[in-house]
Amino acid sequence: MQDRLRILEDLNMLYIRQMALSLEDTELQRKLDHEIRMREGACKLLAACSQREQALEATKSLLLCNSRILSYMGELQRRKEAQVLEKTGRRPSDSVPPPERSPCRGRVCISDLRIPLMWKDTEYFKNKGDLHRWAVFLLLQLGEQIQDTEMVLVDRTLTDISFQNNVLFAEAGPDFELRLELYGASVEEEGALAGAPKRLATKLSSSLGRSSGKRVRASLDSAGGSGNSPILLPTPAVGGPRFHLLAHTTLTLAAVQDGFRTHDLTLAGHEENPDWLPLYGSVCCRLAAQPLCMTQPTASGTLRVQQAGELQNGTLVHGVLKGTNLFCYGRSEDADTGQEPRFTVAINKETRVRAGELEQAREWPFTLSISNRYGDDEVTNTLRVESREALQNWMEALWQLFFDMSQWKHCCDEVMKIEAPAPRKPPQALTKQGSLYHEMVLSEPVASGGPGEGLLLQNNAISAEIRALLSSYYSDR
Repeated sequence: MQDRLRILEDLNMLYIRQMALSLEDTELQRKLDHEIRMREGACKLLAACSQREQALEATKSLLLCNSRILSYMGELQRRKEAQVLEKTGRRPSDSVPPPERSPCRGRVCISDLRIPLMWKDTEYFKNKGDLHRWAVFLLLQLGEQIQDTEMVLVDRTLTDISFQNNVLFAEAGPDFELRLELYGASVEEEGALAGAPKRLATKLSSSLGRSSGKRVRASLDSAGGSGNSPILLPTPAVGGPRFHLLAHTTLTLAAVQDGFRTHDLTLAGHEENPDWLPLYGSVCCRLAAQPLCMTQPTASGTLRVQQAGELQNGTLVHGVLKGTNLFCYGRSEDADTGQEPRFTVAINKETRVRAGELEQAREWPFTLSISNRYGDDEVTNTLRVESREALQNWMEALWQLFFDMSQWKHCCDEVMKIEAPAPRKPPQALTKQGSLYHEMVLSEPVASGGPGEGLLLQNNAISAEIRALLSSYYSDR
């Protein structure tokens, strides 16, 4: 049976690679190859682990690799369908015209993640009953991007689960759906990772976003019923702990707020379930978003700006449109060196823009009027440009900015602060010894050639391969 599963798995991986090559998408192919290698390494690592904490990390890595592979498979399927429709000369929906504009992309960051716990009085205050422990982590998915938090140990001495990670998604649209899934494994449980391949694939596909999950599940069902090459990820026949989905939620643009906020969790278990963790039913976090239009210049060029009340031709400046402001510098070098602008023209959702032409003017004949209302007063600044092409470029940039504002909504009121995530370190939270990688590195032979005493160094062939895989895994995260 194990040999059959291995053959099926090899066929599936070959099918995935061929599908990526047929699309000539080298970046997606590289991601798939990386996750497939990491999955193979996680299986070998799980088979070699002798301590439960190490097996938990290996099982978590396996779950993440499977989730990413399924996510990339869904993206491959989508691109393959688009490629076929393009070759046949049809759009995905001939009845729906293509959109005229697309909103800018942006960065989404979630931080300060806390999940309250709700222990019984006898357990928390009176410290009675068995001291159960769970190893838990969060899996987060936005589109095809899947990330995770560190794994933490939970028991009744804690009032909430706290994750220290800042998780950043660099590519997001205003219609993003950020799915959070809390996975947990009972530390006392002596389960195994055995099970039906399709049941595992179905379980993993449920961890994807709404659209990707539907595509993957549809491909699984169609593959099983049509006789085509099935896209399944068989479960390795290796003993180890088992993670269960405890709760989940989906956050959208409406949840973005420059501050701490509480969101409802959908619980996946109940008290009678032996793997049940007493969750309060909510998650607290800070969800921030930075549209690119707020952080990067969208237009620049030489302008003559006639401010409100001026009767002359205006001031010659270098204009830079960035976020909700048109910054006017004395020289283009001032914008590059971070100098203060001479003056700033505000651009917001209520700003009115009008294009015109001065028939009597020989130079700088084309105008762009920007009007803002402050209370009962309206203030208008007139921009003059040299050519019709320059006028069209400025108008296009402004209309695109207004469209981005309408899509990203309150995220364009001001730039939200996003801190860069700290580099990921090998897991050390569950044991004093740290991760399996640390144990093997710390027990390397000394310069004098002394023997190593690491857990897996007794088998040089296995330990060297696993050491290399772990080193690659942690350096890529």
